[in-house]
Amino acid sequence: MTKVSYEQYHARFARIALIDMKSVLIFLGVIAFLLGMYIGYDQNQNSQRPANASFWDQQAYVWQRVWTPQHHDALKQSHDLFSGLRILGLQLNRGEVIRKIAVDAQLLKQDGRPVWLVVRLDGQLPNIDQTLVYDNLLSQLQQWRRAGLTVTGVEVDYDAASSKLRDYQQFIQLLRTKLPRDLQLSLTALPTWINSPDLPALLQQADISVLQVHAVLSPDKGLFDAGLAAGWIERYARLTAKPFYVALPAYGMGLAGYEDQKPLVESEAPVRIAGQMQELSVAPQAMADFLSQLRQQQTPNLKGLVWFRLPLESDRRAWSMSTLKAVILQQPLASEWVVELQAQPDQSNQTNSLFNLILRNTGQIDGVLPSEITLPAGKCQIGDAVGNYQLNADNQQLRFIRTHSQQLRAGQSQAIGWVRCTQIDQGEIHVTP
Repeated sequence: MTKVSYEQYHARFARIALIDMKSVLIFLGVIAFLLGMYIGYDQNQNSQRPANASFWDQQAYVWQRVWTPQHHDALKQSHDLFSGLRILGLQLNRGEVIRKIAVDAQLLKQDGRPVWLVVRLDGQLPNIDQTLVYDNLLSQLQQWRRAGLTVTGVEVDYDAASSKLRDYQQFIQLLRTKLPRDLQLSLTALPTWINSPDLPALLQQADISVLQVHAVLSPDKGLFDAGLAAGWIERYARLTAKPFYVALPAYGMGLAGYEDQKPLVESEAPVRIAGQMQELSVAPQAMADFLSQLRQQQTPNLKGLVWFRLPLESDRRAWSMSTLKAVILQQPLASEWVVELQAQPDQSNQTNSLFNLILRNTGQIDGVLPSEITLPAGKCQIGDAVGNYQLNADNQQLRFIRTHSQQLRAGQSQAIGWVRCTQIDQGEIHVTP
């Protein structure tokens, strides 16, 4: 046996250790190279993601019965914000004939986004005329497809009482057999249905559902209550094993009163209702706060949000597109208010002048009208309020106090009254949000 000296053994061990160290360094270098390539690829992918990348999938309802050139601008402005559109295509109200909505198919084809054909059924119908609905729905569906629209599926919007859910399930089950197999079936669900034992079986008939958490709750609570909505979503998620969306309000409406315990409202279309109209609205900041809380919760099967409704320029009760975008993308929300004094000719030849007071929203988002606007009584003697304000005056100041909450779109203005004043500076007018 050959004897190896300590020096030879040490040198041989050092060479082996050096070789092993080189292998380790080469291995680490390869790992670093691959990691660098991955990081670069991920950054590149991030840079190519659309600007509307957010926590959930975002869609919008297009609910206008009459299509106008304003839809072109609304679709263009919302193209990077919403992945799909749920479009009112068929409507059946109690006491009326079924109505097919004449959408601008060419405009939707150019837009290119996938669409859902929404069937609106009045919950006050004594029963659903199945043959009437099926025939008109399939006819409208064929017309949309022939026009080149990418139809994802059909959604049924039926705000019926919980007692009708068992019959409704049979209607949906039969509808499934009549639809082309490549289409999905969706239905909207009301919070009042959550307590019904018939709801789980109904949801099994659809591929997807939309929980609607906005409605006229009361004159005090308005259209949306964040606490109630959060509770409804949590309970609903436990009831369905299928994907679902939540429908959220981006609009306001006028409440004229109640008839047979049901609200008389004016929303996207004007109606002739006698009496004083009370405006109900949802503040963008309140909705942003609600979404922030919802993101912190683990909600199984919650796939996305559907906003009601796609805003048109003339739709005075809907949020503006800039406001809707700011809420969805979690951008800062701040309204800026300026009260302009527009002098009128003084026919009495007095030393003071008559001014119209114009409230203007100079910010980037819609805002609820300020609660109070004050002017110094020493320089302004008399005046009156109009619209959503009333005037309270004393020896110190003239106070224009908001009587009804209403949104004012970014860039728009509204007359709030008039005053007779001596020379007054802009800084002497105080606005309280």
